[in-house]
Amino acid sequence: MKVVAYSIKPSEKEYLAKANQKKHDITIIANPLSVETVAYASGKDAVIVSNADDVSAQVIEQLALLNVRFIVTQSIDTDHLDRPAAGRYGIKLANVLSTEPQAMADQTIRNLDMYQQKKCVGDTCACANACRAAVPVKVDNQTL
Repeated sequence: MKVVAYSIKPSEKEYLAKANQKKHDITIIANPLSVETVAYASGKDAVIVSNADDVSAQVIEQLALLNVRFIVTQSIDTDHLDRPAAGRYGIKLANVLSTEPQAMADQTIRNLDMYQQKKCVGDTCACANACRAAVPVKVDNQTL
């Protein structure tokens, strides 16, 4: 999967590289995501953001026009994500469940792995359209 990671600090690069193990083609930049920097996502499938990035409806619309399908935030909080806008454009959202740097990087890569395999990211799903409700569940060998 082709990915651009915004707002990456020098100290975070090593954690992300270790977690990724060259599975995904990740472009790491220090610039925050904004209207001015959204063009860096051209040709990418996904973006990695933090809670300091602009993930407003306007930016999400521009990401959708660039065919970005996934946003993974390296934060537990998802208040900075315009979830309804992402839902309108069919962009899937995920967050992380830890504040520990290596665990955040590991979860970020796991989310990308799951998206690449066309699977639900489970407890880290932050989508507005309740996509988890559409994931089939097997109980006693019956799909519900």
